[in-house]
Amino acid sequence: MAIKLGFVVAEFNREITYMMEVEGREHAEFLGAEVAECMYVPGTFDMPLAVKKMLQRGVVDAVVTIGCVIEGATQHDEVVVQHAARKAIDLSLEYGKPVTLGISGPGMTRLEANERIDYARRAVESAIKMVQRLG
Repeated sequence: MAIKLGFVVAEFNREITYMMEVEGREHAEFLGAEVAECMYVPGTFDMPLAVKKMLQRGVVDAVVTIGCVIEGATQHDEVVVQHAARKAIDLSLEYGKPVTLGISGPGMTRLEANERIDYARRAVESAIKMVQRLG
């Protein structure tokens, strides 16, 4: 039976997260996993609630977060990524299922964001490996 993944994808910087989502979906298929559920959220900061709802439904074996946080004039990017990452860990522990970090940033330019589209592929691979290793 195929591993069922959930994707939580940020719409902010959609021109980049779209490419990340496509690469993540292709890699999941290549590895024999199924993207069983996908939820779009306004931004990376909004991901934890969507991840929690997805885990509560119990349909997926793991959740992959896909987002892109580009550096601005303030430290907003650092705050957003730190809190999203912390809650991903918390939710993973709470539900006993992997929640992987396919979020690029903080501290990167738009050009660097384009170079880091493969973060989604890495997050998919991590999710699959964790499901397999946890049994």
